[in-house]
Amino acid sequence: MPTKASLSAVAHAGLDHIAGMPSDANVRRLASRIAALAPHDGKFPLCVPGVFAIRLSRVTNEASHSTLGPALCIAAQGAKVIMLGREVLLYDPAHLLVFAVGLPVASQVRRASFKDPYLGFTLEIDPDRLRHLAGRVYPQGIPKPSDDRGLYVGAPTDGIIEAVTRLLDLMTQPEEAALLGPLAIDEILIRLLRTSIGDRVAQIGHARSGVQRIAGAVARIRATFAQPTTVEQMAASAHMSASSFHERFKAVTSMSPLQYQKVLRLQEARRLMLFQNLDATAACQRVGYVSPSQFSREYARFFGHAPLKDIARLQDELIQKEQSS
Repeated sequence: MPTKASLSAVAHAGLDHIAGMPSDANVRRLASRIAALAPHDGKFPLCVPGVFAIRLSRVTNEASHSTLGPALCIAAQGAKVIMLGREVLLYDPAHLLVFAVGLPVASQVRRASFKDPYLGFTLEIDPDRLRHLAGRVYPQGIPKPSDDRGLYVGAPTDGIIEAVTRLLDLMTQPEEAALLGPLAIDEILIRLLRTSIGDRVAQIGHARSGVQRIAGAVARIRATFAQPTTVEQMAASAHMSASSFHERFKAVTSMSPLQYQKVLRLQEARRLMLFQNLDATAACQRVGYVSPSQFSREYARFFGHAPLKDIARLQDELIQKEQSS
């Protein structure tokens, strides 16, 4: 769990010149749209593909693990902390998040209640779509950013908040959403590209960018994480030397290639045990572990509990949620 000292610094990690929050009225309108589309706790896919509304009604003491990206995430109410490797980032109505590649992150809800729940919006980003829009926003060429980070924090603007609200207004009208939703998404992305982190966002779709080269490697690891591999083999697939690949991969994802693979294995094993009722031995073999004892040690280190205890706890939480909903 992040300390108070770390939280005092996270608001500025990766942050580019926050100019101030959007108006309270605009944020409240967005929160009301999300609340209507997410009637109880959970993540709700909406009628436009890649668009989600999220409600969480309690502060969490333990981290929730997931893989996100490329994606734009906006909090209209409440606050979360996102942890990636050793980085800790604050995520609230004053800070939006952009994931440039698929990243395995841990998150904790820091501010939420039944009366005032955490309310969030997520938009999955299509790199091809973004590349087309970036060419229009930067007709003279996309400026080179100062780094190749895979996760960054920016300031939500009134224009972005209003565009997201208009997109969500369409969600109760499927025909309108199908016709106008793509235009609303284009507006959101264009406005995002015109913020102070726009040059970094543009790297998501830029084929020659360092971020996009690592994105290809990330996709390959995600598709084959259960198979044995080496950094040298990963680097060869990315047409890079092993040392350069390792350095760039860590710069983008905040972890080494093999650490990234291990996190994906552990997350998938947890999913298999929780939702497909596999035991720990079967799950660890399915995701590529040879040694059950090594799997148990790494699982407990990562999730905070041994597999059997962790899954029992998660099952109890699911039962409680079902009974309360």
